Amino acid sequence: MRTLILSLLLLSNSLFGVELESVINTALQKSPSLEVINARLTANKQSVDIADQFANPELSLVKNTLDASEPMSKTVLSVKQNIPYYSKRAKREDVAVAEDAVLKEQLRAVEAKLVERIKTEAYTIWELRELTNIIDEYIKLTKRNITLYESYTSINSSQHMGIMKAELSLSDLKVQKTALEAKIFQAYARLSALAAFRVEKLDIDLAIKSKPELERFRADLGYNPEIALREKEIAKQNAKVALADVNNYPDVNILAGYNYREKYDDYFSVGVGLSLPIYGTEDAKEERERALLLAKRSQKADTQLGVNAALESYYAVMLSSYKIYHIIQDDALPQVAHMFELSTASISTGSDLFKYIDVLFDKLSLEKKSITAIANYNKAEAKIAELQGKLQ
Repeated sequence: MRTLILSLLLLSNSLFGVELESVINTALQKSPSLEVINARLTANKQSVDIADQFANPELSLVKNTLDASEPMSKTVLSVKQNIPYYSKRAKREDVAVAEDAVLKEQLRAVEAKLVERIKTEAYTIWELRELTNIIDEYIKLTKRNITLYESYTSINSSQHMGIMKAELSLSDLKVQKTALEAKIFQAYARLSALAAFRVEKLDIDLAIKSKPELERFRADLGYNPEIALREKEIAKQNAKVALADVNNYPDVNILAGYNYREKYDDYFSVGVGLSLPIYGTEDAKEERERALLLAKRSQKADTQLGVNAALESYYAVMLSSYKIYHIIQDDALPQVAHMFELSTASISTGSDLFKYIDVLFDKLSLEKKSITAIANYNKAEAKIAELQGKLQ
């Protein structure tokens, strides 16, 4: 069934294009980078199961070389069982459970990063595709007006120079289109690698949304995967400190043996032993774990500063893109459109082609900047969504 669903997805992808949401959902289910962490989570469950278990008993068989007639001649079968100090097993289990929580946060952080990278590649594809489409329009427009210009004018030296400039501009547009097509191919390859299946056609449309508000973004930053991960790492380190503390106390070893003698009566022996932490090893280990705890806390503070700085940086990109888009759409393009209409009218009467080409490329430059502003706005929004731990 899973194979059939994937086959239908690939067929739909090649014929109609796949939506970004489908790409993200498939990646979250099939990405090898996520499967690695899921495998580690499965393995850690075994660590949790065995954390509170006793160590295996030790069984030994000893025989001496005395003659069987000697009272001390015997064969001894003994067993030794280590009994950890009170709460040591519980502390070991706490460490394993805390590791499970760390792995889950690592998984969430990787998922959020994967979604952000997919969105960024998808938005790049949209941007490149829109640039290609607009250049296509300008190629057609330039060709049409060159033909129109030639049909309305006789070719003198100045007019010939105008047509040459137009032809060179047309070649430049074709070069730009070829470069963009190569970049689109590369972007689809990167997106396919992230999605864990071949994406051949993406169905996506972008726009500039509302003006971004920094305080709203900060309010929505209640959960950040990196900060949550640091918190879980601190909890795990606290558990390791607690375990290191109880390791300063001795374990009890229960010993029992059966003594077999050929010429004399057999007998049982029972004993108790202690592990003596007298060389300072456990103290040094505890101090090491406490120092690592301080490091983990410092890492969390550093991560918090980094997240706040990143949020402000991405917000600045969104705000700048928003302003650039509206400057172009509301102010610049209407003015250039009027100039463009006048230039087109002059071409239709056989006037100067130089002015038309200049205005044409001015308008193209503004439209390209407008497309890039839309893409940058959405890319920055995707990065903020990653900071918020969103998976869509």
